Parts: sequence; C-alpha cells; structure tokens
Amino acid sequence: MIGTGCSGTNAVRYGTAKGEWFLNLTVVLPSGEVIKTRRRARKSSAGFDLTKLFIGAEGTLGIVTEATLRLTPKLPTSVAVAQFPSVESAVSAVTELLRSDMYSHIQCVELLDVNMMEAINHAGQSNKTFAAKDSLFFKFQGSASSIKETSELVNKIVKHHGSTRFDFAKNLEEAEDLWHHRKVALWSTMAWVGDERARIWTTDVCVPPSKLPQLVAETKADIEEQGIISCVLGHVGDGNFHALLAFRDEKELEKVKDLVHRLVHRAILLDGTCTGEHGVGIGKKEYLAEELGEGTVRLMRAVKRAVDPMDLLNPGKLYPENNEK
Repeated sequence: MIGTGCSGTNAVRYGTAKGEWFLNLTVVLPSGEVIKTRRRARKSSAGFDLTKLFIGAEGTLGIVTEATLRLTPKLPTSVAVAQFPSVESAVSAVTELLRSDMYSHIQCVELLDVNMMEAINHAGQSNKTFAAKDSLFFKFQGSASSIKETSELVNKIVKHHGSTRFDFAKNLEEAEDLWHHRKVALWSTMAWVGDERARIWTTDVCVPPSKLPQLVAETKADIEEQGIISCVLGHVGDGNFHALLAFRDEKELEKVKDLVHRLVHRAILLDGTCTGEHGVGIGKKEYLAEELGEGTVRLMRAVKRAVDPMDLLNPGKLYPENNEK
C-alpha cells in the first residue's frame, strides 16, 4: 500500500494511503543510509512531509523497512446490497448518496456489474445467489441507530434510481454472507471465462465521482463493441473503476491493450487519473505527462536523480523517459 499509495474498499470513509494513516516510515536509501521520515506526533510542521514522498514512489526512492500507522476504533458494521436495471442507474445512485446527510456512516460502496454477478453465481463460491444484475454492495458503520437510519436513507435513494432489490443484513452472519459475494470477484471471473487459454488483464482508473456514470457507460459500450469478455467492479464511492478484461490469443490481447489505452485517456479527459491504486509501473508511465504535465514529470525525475543518481532502485519504473509523451 505504501508503494502504490493504494486504498481499497474502505476509502469512502477512511481515505487512501496518502492520507494521514502513516505517521512515519523507516527507509533505506539507495546510498545505504537509513532514515526516519518523522517522529510519532499526530501532526508536525517540521520541514517537508517526507513520508508522503515515499508513498506512491513504487520503491524507486528507497526500501521501506518499518511503518508507524495511526489506528482507528473498530466500529459496528453492517452490509446491504442493491440491484439495478443498468450500471448507469447504479452509479448515478452513488453520486446522490455521496451528497447525503448520512454519508459519514457509509464505509464502502462497491459496484459489481451484471457480468460479475453472473460470474459469481456461476463459480458457486458464495453461499448466496443474486440475480445477474448490476449491483451495489454497501458497508455501514456506527451505532445501531445510525446504521438503521443510514440503511433506510440508502434504500430510499436507490429506489429513486430504479433499484429492483435491496437486502439489508439483519445480523453479523448475514453481513458476512453478503460481503463474501464481493470478496470472491476476481477468482469467479477467471472460472466464468471457462477457457484454460484465457488470461485476465486487470486495470483501474479513477475520476471525480460525479464523472463516474459517464466513464462507466462509455467504457462498457467500448468493451461490448470490441467483443471482449469482461467484468467490471469498482470502489465507486471514491470514483475508482476496475475492469477485468479476458483475452485468449494475440488478437484479443491487442484489442484489450487498445481498450485500456482508450479507458485511460477517457479518465484523464474527465479530470481523473490513469490509476487509482494499481500504480504506474511500466505499463502506464507513458500517460503521466498527459495527466500531470511536463513540468511535474521533470520535477519527479529531478527528485529521482537526487535520491538515486545511479538509478539502482526499480529502474525503468514510474518515470517516463524524455522521449515519451
């Protein structure tokens, strides 16, 4: 999580790794020197925030050997599932939920599209079966009364956006059963494709939540037009969109590459990012200048040269070369 600055399902309530969850890091620099980025105080105005310099640097500036994390109380949690006639109506419901009075009690909002729900039913890894419809999986946190009030508000909002089914867990066992559907998504997709030759290309982008309905609709249409087997899921509460794209031969692989390229450009045009949590690595460094600007990329290269002048750590990762646009 430190390397890519990722987050996951809990980012709606708790934010990402680039928030204030890491109080300090112990890092081995390329020179061999060991540094600590700051002390354990909850806040500090002493110099640069070097902790965040290493978060998202993908191991190119140093090797993190120790991290001090801020903890949070474990709150009572419950789960709900809503199903919709289309992915656009599901995502539109999310944008309204994020503006609601009970937003602070929503821990997770996860989208599983119709293909993903069909894949999970097919794989049989979950105890509960749902109709193959675009679905939102929610986690609520807080007191019993606040969870009840939040679930009632969410039910009202999703119905307004065309929800055809709303299941709210009555106890912890039911909550675990409902959420297990979300946890088996990747493995279910691989089983659903049903071809030993098939491989799954997973990619992610992130946009402002208000732009997510447009991104999802255009991307789903693009995937369908290319005839690629796919499942879509996302941490839609913070605008993070994941596509799982199956390919069985070189021809389909080229189609998948082109789909990912168009997805990234689509996200950037919507004032988003080429990756919400998977990281840049090699595959997405060509998009950094378009997203961040040449000046920002030059500054990133300058920091890399200053910290690692011999390019020892993860060479070729993250930073676009000068001839890459």
